[in-house]
Amino acid sequence: MQGVCDVKRRRLKPELQRPVANGRLKPERQPCILVFMPGLLLDREEYIEQAYFFRVFRERLDENVPAQEILSTVHEEILSTTKLPMAIEFLKGEILHTGRLSRGMALLGHYFTPFQTFVISRAEEDRSRFDQKTALDVLQHEARYRSDTPTPAGLFAYQFESISRNKLGYDRGMEAMAQDPLYDREWSDWILRARLQLGAVDFADLMYLFSEEMVSERRRTTGDPNFQSPHAILFGAKEGRIAKANRGRDPLYMFAALQRHLGYPAVPRPRPVFGPEKEIPALQAKLAQMEKRLQLVEAELKGSFDLSQFYVKPVARDDDFRNPNVAGK
Repeated sequence: MQGVCDVKRRRLKPELQRPVANGRLKPERQPCILVFMPGLLLDREEYIEQAYFFRVFRERLDENVPAQEILSTVHEEILSTTKLPMAIEFLKGEILHTGRLSRGMALLGHYFTPFQTFVISRAEEDRSRFDQKTALDVLQHEARYRSDTPTPAGLFAYQFESISRNKLGYDRGMEAMAQDPLYDREWSDWILRARLQLGAVDFADLMYLFSEEMVSERRRTTGDPNFQSPHAILFGAKEGRIAKANRGRDPLYMFAALQRHLGYPAVPRPRPVFGPEKEIPALQAKLAQMEKRLQLVEAELKGSFDLSQFYVKPVARDDDFRNPNVAGK
């Protein structure tokens, strides 16, 4: 099978190319188009080492260690029996050339999943509020869940909540989810259909209609013990009951219930920043405000308080310049 992502670059037509000094045509620089394709499931030890790699990467970013330096040393800590050290070496070369991890992960489609590439690419966007540290936390917990006994339902709940809680975008995010090698064809088709129905159909109903609880309830209400669902059953009876109880509510409440009752993995949240780098500037600003207020109080007690320093010069309007009498004053 091919890798998760193939990077393709479209060639421009001659009329869209720009000429250079020697008369040849040079194409304008175009953004890369990432095409997600299904990958392969890895061994358990690969996911264990991935979870360690993402955790160490995040911890050393907290220590203000550059990403290039982290990638240059962390591969020595990874088991050499896995393929992760070779992947890290490739990522190190890619970040030196392009400055982005997502480009290298896209090229390593046989190793990293589309969801991993999507999460890192969203964190590397210039206008995104989703930072790289939170992205590494998300990937660390996902890799840890994959190294245990993952199920398609549990992985789907984790990935969907990660997209929803961090506002990563359902369209591209669920398209990347559908290409995950843990999902079979029925799961992938359902995820792509659910992507188109979000907003029009309650998400809890989407889960309930494809659960064993729906079949059991239909058998009770119709009295037909041989009733079979016309589509594939993707969720169990417990998931169906929780989804039914959360109709019309925020899906995050349903995911929290799944975590409490069924042990589904929890999505990490952004950590609050506390420390000298955040507290000292705030204290300095407070001290500056207090010092200015004390100066005003002392000036008022001495009788030298001057309000003219707070006067603001009025801004001239266009009509004033058109009227010579007003402009000359």
